[in-house]
Amino acid sequence: MNVLVILIAVIVVISATAFSQPQIFNKYKFSPYQIMHRKEYIRLLSHGFLHGSWTHLLVNMFVLYSFGNAVIFYFDSVFQGRGQVMFLILFFAALIFSSLYSLFKEKDNVYYSAVGASGAVSAVLFTSIFFAPYSLLYLFAIVPIPGIVFGVAYLIYTKVMAQKNIDNIGHDAHFWGAVFGFVFPIIYKPSLFMHFIRELLPFI
Repeated sequence: MNVLVILIAVIVVISATAFSQPQIFNKYKFSPYQIMHRKEYIRLLSHGFLHGSWTHLLVNMFVLYSFGNAVIFYFDSVFQGRGQVMFLILFFAALIFSSLYSLFKEKDNVYYSAVGASGAVSAVLFTSIFFAPYSLLYLFAIVPIPGIVFGVAYLIYTKVMAQKNIDNIGHDAHFWGAVFGFVFPIIYKPSLFMHFIRELLPFI
């Protein structure tokens, strides 16, 4: 059975349950203060299974499904059939890694909290861009744009918005999740960096 479908189903069920049970949010949302001062480390992972609204949840799951299957396919081809296992490692490692910057930045801020799988979803998206940098993505589901162009613009946008800090979106998690997704394949198989260069610059 496809682990991607199972993962999405679990996230949807847990998020939907939490919508009517706010105590779940309070216990499992990402809270740097609770993690650092009370050692509630489960929050580093559990926050990815909670979402602030149906829109937040559905957008994340749509992107995760859209690019998750491609990433599993790529992993299967380079890691000899271990695509689904590698995908799960990517997802859960990205949940943690994408939160580390905010964890240390906000460790003494008792009011800071966040929910959502956006950091891990960004990682999955950027892993797909790593393997196929010129595959078209559709901005707002309409405008076609090469993945590598979207990726660069996305990193710039999230970095700028994180510095401005004018909304309630975890741009830091988006940024570091994206970075992690790009370097993850290289960590496991450094020779894949040359694969990316060849895909990016086919004339080499």
